[in-house]
Amino acid sequence: MSRKFRAAGWRLCASAVAMLASMPVLAQQATPANEGTQANAQPIGLDEIVVTANRRQSNLQDTPVAVSAFTPAMFDAAPPKDLGDIAAYVPNFSAARVTGFNAASFAMRGVGQVDIIVYSEAPVGVMLDDFVMPSVQSQLLDTFDVERVEVLRGPQGTLFGKNTTGGVVTVYTKKPSLTDQAGEVQFTAGSFGTRAAKASVNLPLVEDKLGVRLVAAYNKSDGYYKNGACYGPVPGSNARGCGDGSKLGGEDIFNGRAKLLWKPTENVEALFQVERVRDNSDSVPVVNTTPSDSRWAFYNLGFSQDAGDPLDHAGITNRDDSLLNMSDGHQVDVDGYYSTINWDAEKVTLTSVTGWRKQYSQLPSTYTGEVGPISLFDANRTDLRKTFQQELRMASNWDGPVQMVAGGFYQKNDVNFCVAQILGFLDLFGTQLPFGTFNNNPQVLCNQERQKAYAAYGDVTWAVNDKLTLIGGARWTHEKKAWAGRNQVFVQALSGTFDPNFTWDKLGKLLNAGDFDKYPTGVVRDSQSWSEPTWRASASYKVTDDVMAYATYSRGFRSGAYNDQTGTTGVAIPALAARPTNPELADSYEAGIKSDFLDNRARLNATAFYVNYKDMQRGLVATLTNSFGQQVQETRFFNAGEATVKGLELEGSILPTEGLEIRGVLGYLDAKYDKFEADTNFDGKIDIDFSNRPLNRAPKWQWSLDATYTMDLADKGEILFNGAIQFEDENGYVYSDVSPEFDSKLVKKTLLNAAITWHDAEGRYTVQAVGRNLTDKRYNTATNVVGSLWTFSTYGPPRYYGLTLGAKF
Repeated sequence: MSRKFRAAGWRLCASAVAMLASMPVLAQQATPANEGTQANAQPIGLDEIVVTANRRQSNLQDTPVAVSAFTPAMFDAAPPKDLGDIAAYVPNFSAARVTGFNAASFAMRGVGQVDIIVYSEAPVGVMLDDFVMPSVQSQLLDTFDVERVEVLRGPQGTLFGKNTTGGVVTVYTKKPSLTDQAGEVQFTAGSFGTRAAKASVNLPLVEDKLGVRLVAAYNKSDGYYKNGACYGPVPGSNARGCGDGSKLGGEDIFNGRAKLLWKPTENVEALFQVERVRDNSDSVPVVNTTPSDSRWAFYNLGFSQDAGDPLDHAGITNRDDSLLNMSDGHQVDVDGYYSTINWDAEKVTLTSVTGWRKQYSQLPSTYTGEVGPISLFDANRTDLRKTFQQELRMASNWDGPVQMVAGGFYQKNDVNFCVAQILGFLDLFGTQLPFGTFNNNPQVLCNQERQKAYAAYGDVTWAVNDKLTLIGGARWTHEKKAWAGRNQVFVQALSGTFDPNFTWDKLGKLLNAGDFDKYPTGVVRDSQSWSEPTWRASASYKVTDDVMAYATYSRGFRSGAYNDQTGTTGVAIPALAARPTNPELADSYEAGIKSDFLDNRARLNATAFYVNYKDMQRGLVATLTNSFGQQVQETRFFNAGEATVKGLELEGSILPTEGLEIRGVLGYLDAKYDKFEADTNFDGKIDIDFSNRPLNRAPKWQWSLDATYTMDLADKGEILFNGAIQFEDENGYVYSDVSPEFDSKLVKKTLLNAAITWHDAEGRYTVQAVGRNLTDKRYNTATNVVGSLWTFSTYGPPRYYGLTLGAKF
């Protein structure tokens, strides 16, 4: 960030501190909003926001937690495309993508996810109606028909689902109404051939007793990339070529929910839900961003970054043979069944949350961003995940100053995984096979995991007096994971001997290669269990009726994890390589203040925090020698890091005049490794020391400013004018084992968005025009470096215009 921006940021911080210091005076001296106006004028003020960050309803401004909340009214003026879009409105929350996948790379307070490993536990969790989303591939949720989104920053080690070290995003969808028959439809058309249809209908079946809500959304687009990558000349053959210029990266997603709400008595409520997702989007395009530098192997072979707009130079081979099935695109199918039962038993409320979810993913990709002349590195990652979750919770509502929440949590997660890989670049290196070429012979790597997690927790709130409140909570978690895997082999060698007649087309489905009873040769098994206590302690104090200060100490952990890439080089899996990482721990200290002033026309919340991370899970590249005598690389995961992260977070809103609301957030991070080293080849010696590298996914500065003006048209309705500017600093993504200058980074970006929305006077009809990235900025959303071979990246959308027509009935 430039000195000007840094200076402006510090001035904003100083101004905020000064404002907080003078806040009691401001609250006493502010002129009433309606003073001097006509007697019938309505006072204006910021809406009260209700959250459940402590597992009971409370006013956001009275909740001693670093939490940001969003309601449908906030989405009205500037609708997010998906859950990732709200990150810009939350300090120190960064949303990117996993390179080559429609998967979330959420980061918060210095920790984030940058890989697609199916066994990883994300440091920033996502929960949908209290069910923990088990995969980053399904975290980018649609926000249509959502009742509320809460983003809790910092370790979550007590009340919410599984433990996390960064934070959690909780999404609550709308429940059926037992009294009102209603519906809503939306139709959208926009740039890149975007079209979408969304609808919801609410039907009371038995008044005050039984109701149903049906929700469906379909999103389709042509994509904003072009298959225009060019290559050559390739040494030896002098081959040259370019893609056909066709559009890439289109979306094709259906998601639906059916909800049944049953209220047999006044104090019992049961909600049943069925979820369906059918994602048949294109394979995610990538762009070869390898520099024109002889230190990169792909540059020497004639494959490097093309000049010009990177969106015009993506590349994909579109191969359907060799188990790739690229014309099917990135398929993600989800079937979910959930229930939430609440019983208000006078002094306590008992809650049961049950869910079962099956997710099948087939994700073929061209990881090099090159169209030919062969498949340099094409792969198809396929997994089947089945998750069962049960939580029982008790929340007190008895008289007295002490209240509590207690409960138990159980999750069972079974995952089968296989990946087929075509490594054609080895043909260009001159590696000889006795039975053909790498380009025509897929290799398969398979493994599986069986995981169980148990937890018991309790949280007590004591209102010492009308100003001081103390909170203490603890959780005990036990997790057990069992893993089995086989190193990568050619399909012909699955049986343990090489059968030239057993080719990929004889195998059938890719996951068949993961049948370890049928193909047991080379299978390695391992299991591990952990028991971890976590806790929090908090004190809050009401300085005035409008100002609350709090301080919190909390510990969270991120569960240990196995690696789905173990054995990808084809080398037999050593016992140490099959072991999982141990849990990652976070100890967080934070202090904050929440304030309303100027007769509730202004709000400013500030948090300062200090987090110490231990046993950080980090992916590093190990160099090995394969059966062909070549130096090959494999990504392995280690508890390699310790880090200290300090930061500041500001959130503010103000109503300077009737009809105008201005919101802003500011996040600052000072993130440094205390230690980052590992023994990647298990020889007992530290061979990688990255202690001087910056933390990845930790932008130093992040801020946004958003303004909405509502123009009252009397009986013609109203028009909302919204404009937003969003900034995120450069941040690291993947580390290179070759040189720090090869580390991949996300560029700093400033995006400008706007929307104009018309509602009729009765609130039934809506017309909305949206513009995103109005300056047509090019910025990467993910970027990977593969040793000294090549780098590849994905990019955010260019300038977008869209029009939405909506109706409620």
